[in-house]
Amino acid sequence: MANESALSQSMDKAVKRYSSLFKLPPYQKVVMSIVVLCVIMGLLSTIVLFPTVEGLLSGLFLGFSALFANLVSDYVISGGILRQDLVYDFRRTAALSLYCWVLWFFFIFLGIVVAVPFGKIWWIRFCLLGFSAVMTLRLVVFNTTSVMGLRRIFAASLLQPFSCIIPFLIVWTKIGYPLTLQILLFLVFSVMISTFAVFLFIFSLDRIGRKTLGTRSLAIFKAFLLNWIIGFNAPFEEILEKLGEERDTEVSFMKFVSSKTKVVIAVPSVHPGPFKNIGSSPLPSLLKSALEEKLDCIACVPHGLFGHEVDLASQVQNQKIIDRTVESANFEVTDGLATPFVTVSNSSATACCQVFGKFAFLSFTLAPETTEDFPSELGIFVRQEARRLGLECCAIVNAHNSINGAVNMQEVTSSLKEVAVKCLEKAVSLKQLPFEVGAASVFPKEFRLEDGVGAGGITVAAVNVGAQKTAYVVIDGNNMVSGLREKILAALRETGFDDGEIFTTDTHSVNAIVLNARGYNPVGESIDHQKLVDHIKQTALTAVSNLESVKVACRSIMVQNVKVIGEKQLEALCLLIDRGLKRAKHIVVPIFAASGLLLMLLLLFV
Repeated sequence: MANESALSQSMDKAVKRYSSLFKLPPYQKVVMSIVVLCVIMGLLSTIVLFPTVEGLLSGLFLGFSALFANLVSDYVISGGILRQDLVYDFRRTAALSLYCWVLWFFFIFLGIVVAVPFGKIWWIRFCLLGFSAVMTLRLVVFNTTSVMGLRRIFAASLLQPFSCIIPFLIVWTKIGYPLTLQILLFLVFSVMISTFAVFLFIFSLDRIGRKTLGTRSLAIFKAFLLNWIIGFNAPFEEILEKLGEERDTEVSFMKFVSSKTKVVIAVPSVHPGPFKNIGSSPLPSLLKSALEEKLDCIACVPHGLFGHEVDLASQVQNQKIIDRTVESANFEVTDGLATPFVTVSNSSATACCQVFGKFAFLSFTLAPETTEDFPSELGIFVRQEARRLGLECCAIVNAHNSINGAVNMQEVTSSLKEVAVKCLEKAVSLKQLPFEVGAASVFPKEFRLEDGVGAGGITVAAVNVGAQKTAYVVIDGNNMVSGLREKILAALRETGFDDGEIFTTDTHSVNAIVLNARGYNPVGESIDHQKLVDHIKQTALTAVSNLESVKVACRSIMVQNVKVIGEKQLEALCLLIDRGLKRAKHIVVPIFAASGLLLMLLLLFV
């Protein structure tokens, strides 16, 4: 339990760091901002230092010449030097230039302020210092984000500042400060000093990755960036495959058959993470789709009792699970009786159970309190109790249907075990009757990944036993806001259902899509609740409309040699993000302040 808590805390830290990322403005706004900055920079310099008509014309020349040089250099970088780079299109290259101009403008403004009382040479010196700062920034950014070789990165870093310094040199010559040997030497030494400072900075960060995971920190960062920006998952998954560990993985699934397969509920013993399209994040919708295609039925994949320690490493591992599950889906069904749906609650936990023949379907929730990942030991305990009561197979689900702050899993585990035992015993004691099952799915177009709803959409399985009608609702999302579960259940009762439970798949295909504190939106946080409820009600009515008498069977299969990321590796990967940023904060000032001080000393000779 302590290990799970540490892993959860590490994942939380990683998510908080992710939320510090930002989106770039549109290309047109970026270019207009550069135009404004360049023109203001040119005019401000000459109006203050050369308040004449000739000075005004020089200012216009400086501003528009620097703008032209910037636009041409950006075009050459995006269309030539970094043309094959997956990150740097025209918009991102221009955005970097915009931030460089903001930095450069700061130094130019300081130079103007100092030059008024102490002479124009200080404007020139601060302009050159800004040139060095911009070059340093570009070296850091391109080295940490571009996947191109060092030569191209070096060329892309230097082209823009060297192109834009030319108009300054021309204006300086006109005012009596021509290009001198001292300025040339400064430009050469500034390249050397900036390059060395950036090398030290990157080398220090990479050491953390090598010590922690045996892989350069920047290699991991670049792989993440490729996935975040363009959804390219291969580089990151290659790293996870190297870090991962092999283990055998179980998949439990129940199949309901009338004249043909009606409904399949599959519960893999893997966690659908870590984020976006990496590893097993999209597994619930992928497995649902594969089972429906193979069996011509409705399928759903609710969340099991597992955490991030069993995230799959890649899409290759996903396919192993999918292929093995689909291959094993053609088994005989034997039982045509079921108990009514029962619920047992105590002060903190709720268990729901329905027994079909010799098979049990059991779920847990802590709603309205936070229901996050449950420990696998709970599943082991439940299976032991199920066998004690004479049950042959048990599909166990974490409803994962309420998020409302933090919960102490150590304190609630005993409550979960208590309601599990009582719920199983209560269900087993009831008389079994013939039953009917109906199912339907809906994929609302207005609900996007950004809204917290994955490609698996919404599935409702309706079960009718005697006079009781129960709805199992599975939403392809990562948890839901507190209180929404109860709202959905109340709406289903108005529709004619006696009881039911709401599940999310815990898909992490919705994670790392939006930039907020969590890094994703739980179901109901950014979508209209009434629209969601209406979709569920309509889907439930469709499920009721195709109720049929069925037989059922439950089977657990083992998928061998599946590579998961592993608890230690995942925790180390998450901690690497936090440690890397802390190291960067500690070294950025000493390294770049020292290089800046050295450059300032060199400027005294200009």
